[in-house]
Amino acid sequence: MNKKILQLIPLCLMLALLAGGCAETKQAEVGGTPAAKEAVQQEPTVYEGEITGVSERAKSISIAVGKGDQAKSMLVKFDDKTKGVNQAKKGIAAKIIYEMRGTEAYATDIQLKLAKLPAGVTEIKTTELQKLTSEKAPLFLVDSRPLARYNQSHLPGAHAIPVPLLEEKQAAVLPKNKDLPLVFYCGGPT
Repeated sequence: MNKKILQLIPLCLMLALLAGGCAETKQAEVGGTPAAKEAVQQEPTVYEGEITGVSERAKSISIAVGKGDQAKSMLVKFDDKTKGVNQAKKGIAAKIIYEMRGTEAYATDIQLKLAKLPAGVTEIKTTELQKLTSEKAPLFLVDSRPLARYNQSHLPGAHAIPVPLLEEKQAAVLPKNKDLPLVFYCGGPT
């Protein structure tokens, strides 16, 4: 019987080592290393909203995130590595991708937040519109900017239908001929 016990001792030692090794591996997987936790915190995040201010001197941008009473003003710093700083202007809708550096948010990329076209609506390029208007193609051209901007200047043949008027009157301000292509333009980048 002693011989059987002696044969089991190496097996018991191997099992003990394996069990200890597995426990250590699980602890590392659950707890993670401080470097791994830091990497998770450094993952870039995004602010989307209207830029409310840009300071070249302080190298910072303030952006209103959220809508109405729920909107919060967030401050993001930028540096020479930040992409798209030249697009950051007060009143522009933007998407700011940032990373945390210590306790401060630093923009890594600033992008214009462009309107998404609804299903069934297509974008027309300036050159295409120029060709259609020069050929006198049948279309209904709508300037959706505020009336004061329309009165300053507008494309020839454009009808002034500011967005608030379109929202209020809807189809009543559009042509009766439903086969006539509608082309809207505004003062933004879309």
